[in-house]
Amino acid sequence: MSTSEVGQKLDYSPVSWREYFDQMEDVSVGPADSRDVYRIYKAGSEGPLLVLLHGGGHSALSWAVFTTAITSRVTCRVLAMDLRGHGATEVHQSDDFSTQTMSSDIANVIRACYGAAPPPIVLIGHGVGGAIAVHTSSSMLLPTMVGLVAIDVVEGSAMEAHHSIQNFLKGRPKSFKSMDHAIEWSVKSGQIRNLESARVSVVGQIIRCEVEETDTLEQASPVTDVVVEHNEEFYDQSYVDDKEDAASESVYKWRIDLSKSEKYWDGWFRGTSNLFLACNLPKLLLLAGIDRLDRDLTIGQMQGKFMMQVLPPCGHAVQEDRPERVAEAVAAFLLRHKFAEAIKETRSPDSLTQ
Repeated sequence: MSTSEVGQKLDYSPVSWREYFDQMEDVSVGPADSRDVYRIYKAGSEGPLLVLLHGGGHSALSWAVFTTAITSRVTCRVLAMDLRGHGATEVHQSDDFSTQTMSSDIANVIRACYGAAPPPIVLIGHGVGGAIAVHTSSSMLLPTMVGLVAIDVVEGSAMEAHHSIQNFLKGRPKSFKSMDHAIEWSVKSGQIRNLESARVSVVGQIIRCEVEETDTLEQASPVTDVVVEHNEEFYDQSYVDDKEDAASESVYKWRIDLSKSEKYWDGWFRGTSNLFLACNLPKLLLLAGIDRLDRDLTIGQMQGKFMMQVLPPCGHAVQEDRPERVAEAVAAFLLRHKFAEAIKETRSPDSLTQ
């Protein structure tokens, strides 16, 4: 939040995806009688295809501001998808969050969109999406994949955070009076530290429902990220719906119940550091803090096996908190490996970070 915003009333109203993406599609996968439908957002028409995988509990809209930032720096295409159980994606086995199933989802959506010969793909994932990106790469499910970017996904710190995640989920509001309140809570709690991004991305996390339905409303078991912010708590009851005062109104609830996916947490992250290091493609690791590194990645980084950048102070939602910095780092990676061409006035890769 900029200093110019201090002292004035901030606008927490939601913003449409159209401000950031060129188009939205619902992609059908599978046989006609049991199709799964995946929500995707696209931008750009030339260059490599950046496939963006969001973190647990978020949606493809968490990449909105980043998409504008990266497409203004290099010539590229973007495809951001809502993972199963998230956003507007609807699948039949909505409680299956195994790495194999989720990796197959990525490959199936790409095939449905681009056929057997998609453009060169750079797979970019945040948190759980980063772990799924690593597994997808390791399984060699995308024949035209040329690069891998993992954002704030480290096996060591992830495995240590399981208990704190459940505590965080128990403490956050279960519902909100309005979408504006949900956006305001997300910013003031520190979950998303960039108001512009929160206004477009929280829409993908929250769903409107009638008050009388809320007790029985259950969404698919979801995925959760395993790095939780501990330094800020903002559970002001004025943001939470009061059913007695809202007997005939709507409330806004989380689209997914993050806690129910716990049995999959270990499978997502165990072994990902070595899988990442073994990936025989150019790769970039972006971190919210140097303390996130585990032993395997520290050794690999010292051996020059991948590019790494530690971003300035931000929360776990790195590409939302610091979209320009993440776009700068990704642009440098794309340019250095000649995956994409710079749009004029973009600095050379050597002037950007290693």
